[in-house]
Amino acid sequence: MISPALTKNQSLVLDVLTRSDQPVSAYTILDRLRDHGFRAPLQVYRALEKLTEAGLVHRLESINAFVACAHRNAACCGGHAHGTVAFAICTGCGQATEFHDHDIDHRLDGWAKARNFRPQKTTIEIRGLCESCAA
Repeated sequence: MISPALTKNQSLVLDVLTRSDQPVSAYTILDRLRDHGFRAPLQVYRALEKLTEAGLVHRLESINAFVACAHRNAACCGGHAHGTVAFAICTGCGQATEFHDHDIDHRLDGWAKARNFRPQKTTIEIRGLCESCAA
């Protein structure tokens, strides 16, 4: 899938997320973009909403932060159109690792179909310690 044309604000927000090595809150994004004319949280939230709708950004519900999609160009799933989004979130260092598991996708899809349930969004968040923090 081809990414939609991004506005200047969307591009700036996506750049902050792409350059970050861990999830970023909307207010942190706002602070990082003040020199680019960002003055209000609404500017960030509007950009995040559109980027999330386009599948370029994910919101981590449990920590109220955002990350750039790590699988935007994954051939196995047609780019960012993969179904289940899963994250391993380290409670030690804050790093979030996005991963995709086809077996989980198929099992959840089977469960939903058997119950005539139509999922709109599926996100799995696993919180714990990464290899470095657990050592």
